[in-house]
Amino acid sequence: MPTLDFKGKQFVHSHHLSVPFRELRVEAKKSLPAKGAKPSLDDNLIIHGDNLEALKALLPTHAGKVDCIFIDPPYNTGNEGWCYNDNVRSPLMKEWIKKAANPVDKEDLERHDKWLCMMWPRLHLLRELLAEDGVIFLTIDDNEQHRLRALLDEIFGEDCFIASAVWQKRTSPESRKRLGPAHDTVHVYYKRTNAVKLSKLDHSEEQTDAFSNPDGDPNGSWTSTDISAQNPDPSKRKDQQYKIKLPNGTIISPPPGRCWSMLEPEFERLRKEGRIWFGVKGDARPRIKTYFDESSGVSSWTWWPNDELGHNQEAKKEIMEILGSENAFDYPKPVRLLARILGLATSTESLILDSFAGSGTTAHAVLAANAKDGGNRRFILVQCDEYNKAANEMVDLCQTLTAERVRRVIQGHSHPIGRAE
Repeated sequence: MPTLDFKGKQFVHSHHLSVPFRELRVEAKKSLPAKGAKPSLDDNLIIHGDNLEALKALLPTHAGKVDCIFIDPPYNTGNEGWCYNDNVRSPLMKEWIKKAANPVDKEDLERHDKWLCMMWPRLHLLRELLAEDGVIFLTIDDNEQHRLRALLDEIFGEDCFIASAVWQKRTSPESRKRLGPAHDTVHVYYKRTNAVKLSKLDHSEEQTDAFSNPDGDPNGSWTSTDISAQNPDPSKRKDQQYKIKLPNGTIISPPPGRCWSMLEPEFERLRKEGRIWFGVKGDARPRIKTYFDESSGVSSWTWWPNDELGHNQEAKKEIMEILGSENAFDYPKPVRLLARILGLATSTESLILDSFAGSGTTAHAVLAANAKDGGNRRFILVQCDEYNKAANEMVDLCQTLTAERVRRVIQGHSHPIGRAE
């Protein structure tokens, strides 16, 4: 399999193994335990610190136990000012990096190499934390999405690739560009090949409205689908090319280039059960009924439009409604986007990890999902201090933004999973 080469790879290849284990300590004064309980590492966690060290610290207690991982790492646009500060024990590496807190910006011609060096050990530790039937979602834009995909193929295995979804993050074109970006990519990988079957999604109101009962069927509301299938070669599937007599007496055959999707005995059985629909007048090509109670939901696809899953502006409004305008966050993710991910990859008892927690949307979505279905999902967030390029200083986003948002949501400031007007 082809692999991705980058400067520094030989030094970070096994760096995740040499990262020292550090103890996770509960800060009781900042905790919100259930009434009558003491703060515990078994609760929802927000870890303040470097995410590489935090992921290593989680291994003794959480290795192989995380059901779903979502990360939104730095996109490496050249304008973010993220810092490479991993303590790799190599004089050559230290000489190359120069300063541990030196922001990586657009003037750094080796910023892609540094970004890959940063991501490599973290992805290895995330994979170790993921359950055998777990799944990881990673958002990225075109600055690094192709390199990230190659990195994931190498660390997780290309056979573990599920799909790359396209999330429409904007609502209108960027006027400054003739062809402006409107989307982020969401790479999705299994921990183990075919280890998990993603869930179907709940019906939307529009999809629910598609079920009706025009014939008064005692089994309730239903929707119908065509019972013909493609068959371009008439010499094949001859036992599925039988004639059908409609209730009005008309005898029909499958349409040209098609056959019936079932054998005749199966069709007659369904007909006797009242599961075949011939139209109001009994003169329509037959369709098979699917009752609402039988429908397990709908399948997702890789096009994630913002009218379903929100956009960056909606996400900003969600934060400002809870924390005020002074806590605006660049390019946050909306709750609806995370709700889709949780709907696909979690159950009511799942453990969800976000090691680039940012504005805390993952925790907000987990709490909203539990409120909706009475679940007991738990989250682990990791957030470190971030460099503020405008102020030329490190900022404690974990306390002022991530933890504060989660704290207020827990205390009752809820935001529905829906469009923020």
